[in-house]
Amino acid sequence: MSNRRVVVVGQGYVGLPLAVRAAEAGHRVVGYDVEPERVARLVEGDSYVEDIASDRLRAVLADGSFRPSADVRDCAGFDLAIVAVPTPLRDGVPDLTYVEESAAMLAEHLTPGATVVLESTTYPGTTEELFGPLLEKGSGLTAGADFHLGYSPERIDPGNPEWRLENTPKIVSGVDEDSLAAVVDFYSDFVRTVVPVASCKEAELAKLLENIFRHVNIGLANELAVLARDLGINIWGVLEAAATKPFGYMPFSPGPGVGGHCLPIDPSYLSWQVERSLGYSFRFVELANDVNSHMPDYVVRRLTEALNSRRRSVNGARVLVLGLAYKKNTSDTRESPALRVVELLSRLGAEIRAADPHVPEDFGARPGAPLAGVQRVEAGPQELAAADVVLLLVDHDAFSMDDIAEHARYVLDCRGRLRGENVELL
Repeated sequence: MSNRRVVVVGQGYVGLPLAVRAAEAGHRVVGYDVEPERVARLVEGDSYVEDIASDRLRAVLADGSFRPSADVRDCAGFDLAIVAVPTPLRDGVPDLTYVEESAAMLAEHLTPGATVVLESTTYPGTTEELFGPLLEKGSGLTAGADFHLGYSPERIDPGNPEWRLENTPKIVSGVDEDSLAAVVDFYSDFVRTVVPVASCKEAELAKLLENIFRHVNIGLANELAVLARDLGINIWGVLEAAATKPFGYMPFSPGPGVGGHCLPIDPSYLSWQVERSLGYSFRFVELANDVNSHMPDYVVRRLTEALNSRRRSVNGARVLVLGLAYKKNTSDTRESPALRVVELLSRLGAEIRAADPHVPEDFGARPGAPLAGVQRVEAGPQELAAADVVLLLVDHDAFSMDDIAEHARYVLDCRGRLRGENVELL
């Protein structure tokens, strides 16, 4: 049923696509965010999320179906509210401050019959044991009896042109049957396939399982890459051969580390909860964390060894870093391993230049920020030829692999895209 008043709390990589899609489906949507700079850009029709083109944003602004706001008063009177805010780790411990603040804010405007859905990734039990009680405390209403409450994990894959919000199956859950029905009804307006599950905890754990699956298998590929090199085996040939098996195998590739929110952070939510609740460790997650978090160090070690073999020191070497985002063809720098690589090389005295057509030039440039002192350049033939090392960290389509292979003196390719006498694969 469209034409409901919807509030989407958080206008990032998850919240903005959700808000725009709901507006396109006929709802009256307020996109609430605590960052006035973000809201100002949205008001001007300037999208900072690749998955939402600015013309789509301007269309829902023009017809009045979408209104960005940093004013909590604009959240009043909602029929349905979605919370899509960050859930970071602080010293290895889940920080649900943004979720708690969102619940407290929405509770002030919660009315009987309304629906509230949490989308932020978190540990099983958050919706019913933390989020719901905060809504009840602030509103005086009871979840299930007075208002609907559910959880629906986001499945946004930034930069993926094939799988978008509307055609990616959506897991949904509710604290009771009526809540589940309300959540199903809302998402069915603009998502083709809705997948109801029995409880909010099942939905919360399903999201973590999806991320842990990738995290562990990428960790396996990364550790194999390190071991294969020491054994004198080309891991990329091994991966290509294994990928020909049409059953019982799914290919994962090594790289300079993992980034975004899903892999470096989300699996640790379950590891933390298992330790806290059951008193033992989730060994698969902890091992994957250890392997993947040390890949930037391994990249720098390989680069150092390569320069040494050419009678060149890292200190003073001109290094051209290709790619600063954590993911191909996006501007998403959250937990990007490239930033760690740049930090380590800077400490060793390398002269670093960086190219990334998706990441704004002013990102991380202020004093003390990850890219302070790093010159931003374009990866043209002259820049490629001038570098002692070209370090391919992200294989954006905008980078010409032919130009890199032709003009670079030496390339450390962390994505397995290049071949040649001047190329060394991770």
